[in-house]
Order: sequence, then C-alpha cells, then structure tokens
Amino acid sequence: MQDFIFYVKLGLQHVLDFSAYDHILFLTALAVPFTFKQWKAVLVLATLFTIAHCSSLALSVYEVLVMDVAWIEFLIPVTILLTALFNLSYVKAKKEHKSLFLHGIATVFFGLIHGFGFSNYFKMLMAEETDKLSPLLGFAGGIEISQVLIVVSVLLISYVFLSISKVKQPFFVAVASILIIFSTIPMLIATYPA
Repeated sequence: MQDFIFYVKLGLQHVLDFSAYDHILFLTALAVPFTFKQWKAVLVLATLFTIAHCSSLALSVYEVLVMDVAWIEFLIPVTILLTALFNLSYVKAKKEHKSLFLHGIATVFFGLIHGFGFSNYFKMLMAEETDKLSPLLGFAGGIEISQVLIVVSVLLISYVFLSISKVKQPFFVAVASILIIFSTIPMLIATYPA
C-alpha cells in the first residue's frame, strides 16, 4: 500500500510541478474556453487526458510501444500551442457551443503524447518493481486528482475574473490563449530536435 501511495504522490507532483509547467499550461488551455457552468464537460476532458496519458505510459512500461523521446519532448509544447490556437478559432468563429467531441479527440491524442514524454523517467522508477499495474494505477490517481484541482482552479479564476471585470468571455479566452501561446514558444525552441 505504501508503494501505491508513493505513486499517487508522484502523479500529483508530476502535474503540479511548477518548474515543469507544461501540464499546467496544457490544462489551462484546455479549460479556459469553458465557463464554470460547464465544469462537468471540462472534468470529462481532464479524465480523458488522464486515461490517454496513463495508457501511453503503460504501453511504454510494458515495452509494447516505445517512442523517440526527442520528438515526444517537442510534441508536448506543440499540443499546448494547438490547444490555444483551437481556442482562438472558437473565439474567431464566435461559436457558443464548443464541440466536446473535437475537444475529446484532441485531448486523447495530446494525452498519449504527454504520457510517452514521461515514460522514460517512470520506467527508471519502476525498474525494480515486479508489479507494474499498482504503480500505474496509483500514478493515474495522482494525475487525476491534480488535474481536477487545476481545472477547477482555472474555472474559478475565470469565473471570478469575468464577474468582477465584466470582460466578455470571448475576449478573455483570446487573451488567455495568446498568453499561453507566448509561454509555449520558448518550450518549442528549447525542445526542437536537432
């Protein structure tokens, strides 16, 4: 049981690590176009991301599919950039109803990429483990808890900001998405495979 809790904590730390803020940036980009009333839809997306993230992690841990780390590290900021651009396309099109299906497909794909990005470190941690399922489940639990915390925080901050400032949501989404894009550019440059 202690090992399980260790991996839950590892999942929490993996997402909430501010020095490696890619997860937080991606989840912010994912949640920012939604209102607080749509919290269930955002939690569904966060759960899809967790499932995909842990699936690719499992594929890598069990040596079913191993990806080139250099390209995966580059694709992680690409997923953040694409999510922010996706948000801008909604603002430009002035669509009031976001396509949960399209968001879901993109989220699953991006979750797979993010999972492969963490797989080498996770495999090193599990080198001595004979039971790989329990650590994977603990890690998935930690990821899910931390993602729910981030998504709910983004929705609450957005709600408070929009209520106090009286800024229209499309403008808020556009500005937040542009800030995310600018935050992602250094990561793209740093991880571009030579």
